[in-house]
Amino acid sequence: MSVQIEKRRYDCSALPKGWKREEVLRKTGLTSGKVDVYYYSPNGKKFRSKPQLARYLGDTVDLSSFDFRTGKVNPMLVRKNKKPRGTLFDYSRGMRNDASLVPPIRQTASIFKQPVTVIKTQPSSRVKLDMKHGIQDKPKQLFWEKRLQGLQAFDAQTEVLRNVDLPAALQGVGPNVEDQTVLQSLATALHLHPGPITGQTEAKQSLEKNPGVFVNPNQPLVAAVTIQDEDIVQQEERVDHARQQLQEALKGLEP
Repeated sequence: MSVQIEKRRYDCSALPKGWKREEVLRKTGLTSGKVDVYYYSPNGKKFRSKPQLARYLGDTVDLSSFDFRTGKVNPMLVRKNKKPRGTLFDYSRGMRNDASLVPPIRQTASIFKQPVTVIKTQPSSRVKLDMKHGIQDKPKQLFWEKRLQGLQAFDAQTEVLRNVDLPAALQGVGPNVEDQTVLQSLATALHLHPGPITGQTEAKQSLEKNPGVFVNPNQPLVAAVTIQDEDIVQQEERVDHARQQLQEALKGLEP
């Protein structure tokens, strides 16, 4: 059975010039008497809801007090302490220095965070804050670096960049962890971790048996390495040699 409808379209004074408001009255069927409201832009684009209208108009028109059903301005819809539109992230609560080295984290802002005043009626009362044992850190995802395995970097000429060779003393920890995964894990830890980078200090047997339990998420996926005096001397020699080469190259550039 077809539904008979009646349409009425007229100018909407609450919107910019050229916008039309349409009312569609259903005259038959189970939904008889229901009125559907639509809006049309000056170029004929149809809008079925207020969110669609707000996305299209952006910041050009303030729709905070606009009633979509009636097509009029309703001051009761204005919210107190309204935040500026377009603010998607509160940088005062969390800012990252370099997003390229941040592990993939699901960023979902909670809508239930409100300031709370703690009131105790009895001296022996205890609240959740009193029962905390140390700092409550958010859980960290294990082996997130494996998501980046198989990705290669290219230069401006679309040539594949040569991978960095790690020293033999750096042994990866975890199931099927490649050298490039170890490098990404080390770079992230050096860039973001405020404390010393020691690697995984658990016994090798425990890490191989159950890495998901014994791996420390605050350290890179590499076994602990002990630095000897010989290693420091060799590194100093490499640095001195690199400085000499740089000095000779700069002399060759002098006029």
